[in-house]
Amino acid sequence: MIYDNYAFKLPPEKIVRVITNTDAKNEADDQFAIVQAMLSPKFDNVGYIAAHFGNKRCDDSMERSRKELELIFDLMGFPKDLIYDGAPVALPDRETPVDSPGARLIIEEAMKDDKRKLYVTFFGPLTDLASAYLIEPRIAGRLTAIWIGGGKYPNGAPEFNLRNDINAANVVFASGIDIWQVPKNVYEMMPVSIAELEMRLYDKGAIGKYLLDQLVEHSFEDAPRKSDFRTGETWVLGDNPAVGLILFEHRFCYDMIPAPFITDEMFYVHNGENCPIRVYNSIDPRLILEDMYAKIELFHKNNPDGLPPAQRRM
Repeated sequence: MIYDNYAFKLPPEKIVRVITNTDAKNEADDQFAIVQAMLSPKFDNVGYIAAHFGNKRCDDSMERSRKELELIFDLMGFPKDLIYDGAPVALPDRETPVDSPGARLIIEEAMKDDKRKLYVTFFGPLTDLASAYLIEPRIAGRLTAIWIGGGKYPNGAPEFNLRNDINAANVVFASGIDIWQVPKNVYEMMPVSIAELEMRLYDKGAIGKYLLDQLVEHSFEDAPRKSDFRTGETWVLGDNPAVGLILFEHRFCYDMIPAPFITDEMFYVHNGENCPIRVYNSIDPRLILEDMYAKIELFHKNNPDGLPPAQRRM
């Protein structure tokens, strides 16, 4: 599905296939990246996979992510047949996949005879990519995975997305899959003030209002756990770089590093045994944020009554 209701048009050869894998109900930032991906005309969005976010807070985190995706799709009038269930839990070890419709979607798209590049973005754990690889190793070399996760290089550190499936990260890092990693010190280069979000989004239709409302609601729910991290007036839209790097590759902002082995404490062991991966050291938050604001404003302008937009399928 391509949303391209813009005055500007893209050359067909610039369009890429995209699968978005998101632990959408874990926090309040996934929603912004989901919407930006939906509204990017470069993206032929072939699927959105609901990801788990561990079981410390609930036992149905994947199902909650799916419901959040369905709500966003309803608010925007997009077809919900693009939504797939991912794995409900992390890998039990580094040899056993957790099969799911989401993992099968990754395999299906990777193995297609389609000349357009395939990107799979991960806003949470790498469970579904690792499972897809363990089921069908031939996907290596047939997709690019962009992962928001892991600690700062060279040593690593505890980090939420990594914590939710360390086994999966080790499977993927040893697989030879083309990986672009956006570690914590880089995805935290996406701070925004809540006043800025209100000014830029709150009057931009149902989806603009929802993005701000759910963030504010989450900030109150989150306060007991994150009072030492959240400031009260700012947030980090840490998942949007996964979308932004497809729009603009930031060619001079990464290092090629042999993928490390990751310990149970989430530190990196650089043993030189894995293939190199692309590890980003910076991103351009202005470009990514302004693109998101512009697309949401234009979406509202073109759909002022909240009617379902016309989409093009390829």
